[in-house]
Order: sequence, then structure tokens, then C-alpha cells
Amino acid sequence: MRAHARGPEPFGSFAPPLGITGLYTRGVLDPGFVADCPYAPEAILIDEILEVDREASRVVARMPTHPGLPLTEHQRVHPERHPLHVAAGVMVHLTGMLGYAHAYYVLDLRQDDDWIGFGTNIQDARFGRLVSVGPPLVAECRGTQVRRIRGTLYVKYAFRFEQEGVVVYESRQGAVWRQVPMGRESEAPGA
Repeated sequence: MRAHARGPEPFGSFAPPLGITGLYTRGVLDPGFVADCPYAPEAILIDEILEVDREASRVVARMPTHPGLPLTEHQRVHPERHPLHVAAGVMVHLTGMLGYAHAYYVLDLRQDDDWIGFGTNIQDARFGRLVSVGPPLVAECRGTQVRRIRGTLYVKYAFRFEQEGVVVYESRQGAVWRQVPMGRESEAPGA
């Protein structure tokens, strides 16, 4: 495994790729993190890593909320019955992005080293209230258990998302991380 720098590094002069609007309100994501991600920059959703605590197995990130988010932009809004809000599917995808951030910053796993991860289950998911469009989310991912079995990592996570100090989402989830050398993608879960 190659040695990697630890922790996020702001990159002051980085400009978002052409065509991305509203997702990166500030250029503070490590370009290595963005380049290594299995999703395109538009799907990363977070715009800032607020905290990495390797000892506590914890990552905290900021996600801007705006009407152009996936699924959110396609809502049929009614002011009383169905107000504009961040779609639940976006929240679930955010857990995947935070799991990736945890793997990148806490576990030092990189696609460049053939690591890839997939969510395996969602337990005890609770949406505390609708997530308003406008105020950012502060999203925490904590690795509660990491097991290595024959080179595969099984990770249990606890997620907690807050908006303006109010808990809006909590869950316990699991993921598997495997080294899949190029040319062996068919060994990925679900393939």
C-alpha cells in the first residue's frame, strides 16, 4: 500500500470543474479526495471536511442544501402538503459519501490502491424532520467497528446529521471494503 498524507488539506486556488454550480461553495476539499472518489464531483455533495479524528474513527463534513440537489430539484412542491426539502434519497447517498470520507481519511483506503467500498445495510434509520433547503447540514460519520476478514474490511458506521443544531437524520449502517485489482471488477459485491 502506498503512503498517503493524513488529514484534509485545503487547496486555496482550486476551481470547481466546469459545469458545477452551487455544490462547492468553497474550494476546501482535498483534490486527491475528489479525484479518488468513485463518484463524479457533482455527486460528492459535501463541500468541506470540518473534522477528522482518526483516534475516535470520526469524520465531520458540511453539505450545502439548495434546490438543485438531485431528486430535490424534481419535487412537486406544495406549500402546505409537500414543502421543498432535501430528498431522503440524497440523505442516504450522503451516508455513502461520508463512508467514503471515513475510508479515505481514517482508514487510508484509496481506489489508487484498488480499494472500493459498498454499503451493505441500513439499520435504525430515523429522519428527525424535513431538511430545509438553505441552511447547510453538518454530517458526522463514526466508525463503530472495523473487522478485517481475509483482506476484506467490514465497517459499521453511526451517522448523525444536524441542521441549525437540530438532528435531522440518524442511522447505523454497514459497508464492506475490498481490494479489487483492475480487471477483476466482477468480484465487487452485487456483481
